[in-house]
Amino acid sequence: MVWAADPPRPPILGVAHIAVYAKDFEKARAFYHDFLGFEEPYSLKNSNGSMSMTFFKINDRQYIELAPEREPGSDRLNHISVQTDNAEAMRVYLASKGVKVPDKVPKGRIGNSNFNIKDPEGHTVEIVEYQPDSWTAKAYGKFMPKTRISDRILHVGIIVTHPEAEIRFYEDVLGFREIWRGSKSGTVLSWINLKVPDGDDYIEFMLYKDAPAPTARGSAHHLCLALPDAVATLATLNASSYRKQYEHPLEIRIGTNRKRQLNIFDPDGTRTEVMEPVTIDGKPAPSSNAPFPQ
Repeated sequence: MVWAADPPRPPILGVAHIAVYAKDFEKARAFYHDFLGFEEPYSLKNSNGSMSMTFFKINDRQYIELAPEREPGSDRLNHISVQTDNAEAMRVYLASKGVKVPDKVPKGRIGNSNFNIKDPEGHTVEIVEYQPDSWTAKAYGKFMPKTRISDRILHVGIIVTHPEAEIRFYEDVLGFREIWRGSKSGTVLSWINLKVPDGDDYIEFMLYKDAPAPTARGSAHHLCLALPDAVATLATLNASSYRKQYEHPLEIRIGTNRKRQLNIFDPDGTRTEVMEPVTIDGKPAPSSNAPFPQ
């Protein structure tokens, strides 16, 4: 008897986007456009004409999605998304691993093939395949002004309270590979970075014993933008006309990973970390062997 082989995992090419909610949609919209410098190639409206979501373009394959909040006092994170080149093959593969998936891959409103799954922590992870006739494809090479603060999402951060289950899911099922662990205190682990299997982007686990309240997750649920020069970026931000209304301090710091970085918060407190991709001396930061939070 010949047994059927398990379906292979199609490539996961990188982080496609992070989707966040805003209490004051127009105020948050101004932050991402006027302060961070990103253009909106398209937006979507609800049937009653109200705003459903808008898209801020980082590059031809990466976006920030912004939507009005659904309920007050809720988590600002909607979902994260990873890109594949074959959504249907990914659906079949994930089903073979016991992951709950839809019966077929639908097309989204902007024309891409996508579907959602849940990781063990309950985060929604969108699987997306860009289609040649989609709005995404039609915007290739456009809406990327030189004034934007960055041209790449380096990673997205999610809160994790059960790291063993998350590691099994992202490594054993999705094929991610751990690249670094860090600790703020040196005694308890703070972060785990897992790289996509077929690209250079990664997901950062923000480790907690207990998850913060939904209204206090903006620093943990975050996106990280790569930049070549933190000093030059700080100067650009300080020279922006938006700077006068930005209430948080702007300060370059060297992180535990020994990379220069700068934290910027949108009006709802969601953090955008901008970070140089290499360490200050070019040498890799050592990985921590501290235990998980207990």
